[in-house]
Amino acid sequence: MINSFLRENKVAAALLAVLRIYLGYAWLTAGYGKITGGFDAAGFLKGAAANPVSGPDGIVYGWYVNFLNSFALPNVELFNVLIPWGEFLVGLGLILGCLTSAAMFFGLVMNFSFMLAGTVSHNPTDILMGFIILVAGANAGKYGLDHYLLPFINKTVFKKAPQTQE
Repeated sequence: MINSFLRENKVAAALLAVLRIYLGYAWLTAGYGKITGGFDAAGFLKGAAANPVSGPDGIVYGWYVNFLNSFALPNVELFNVLIPWGEFLVGLGLILGCLTSAAMFFGLVMNFSFMLAGTVSHNPTDILMGFIILVAGANAGKYGLDHYLLPFINKTVFKKAPQTQE
């Protein structure tokens, strides 16, 4: 019932547009601040690797610490580009309603990465809102560029006839 409401209802599409624009603005401004502010992920990555999330039985996400030490830190210059531009593009996609599901998927990947590194901040609420947008699928971008882009992609890339919406 909730799923069909999120995926098909016009009122839900309007509410989702407000939600995705709000979340998109947060992503866009975070990315823009990093792009224009000389962002360097090295300190954060070193801190996350040196002080991993721990529980009563020790390190909780040992595999993530290994990822940070073996891939992220040696390639910090790549992450100095991926993080700010990823945040900026996720925000832009959400604000414009362009490839909304893809933008939200990558936003969720980044939110989970930040949480695995031990940063809580507003990430849990962003994840909750992100999953609502992701579950809504194309309806989340109905009042955005996806309204025009997705039928074009279906017709040209997947050779499907556009579905009629009521």
